[in-house]
Amino acid sequence: MSIAVKRAYDPPTPDDGYRVLVDRLWPRGVSKEKLKVDEWMKEIAPSSELRKWYGHEPEKWPEFRKRYRAELSRPPASALLDRLVERARHAKVTLVVGARDPGHANGTVIAEVIREELA
Repeated sequence: MSIAVKRAYDPPTPDDGYRVLVDRLWPRGVSKEKLKVDEWMKEIAPSSELRKWYGHEPEKWPEFRKRYRAELSRPPASALLDRLVERARHAKVTLVVGARDPGHANGTVIAEVIREELA
């Protein structure tokens, strides 16, 4: 069906479908009630080492994407990715991220991989 990426600080909407937090850390200042995620997939998030190296610096984005795709191909992330692909085949999935710039966040990479799998 479809896949979307949304900031954790943006309000949830009915058309979000199945909402999945894909960060290792819970977004600061956002309660469980406000975030309204259906699932929290900590293990699909980038490793702590990769996350710290990247630091959301846009000039590192191409290399981050490459390294993160490699991490997504290994367990346990690969199994979680397979689950997201299967869910996205049948319904809308919204990947929720805490980053200020969701276009340069791990959720965008996950969405790219899912779209490739669904194509």
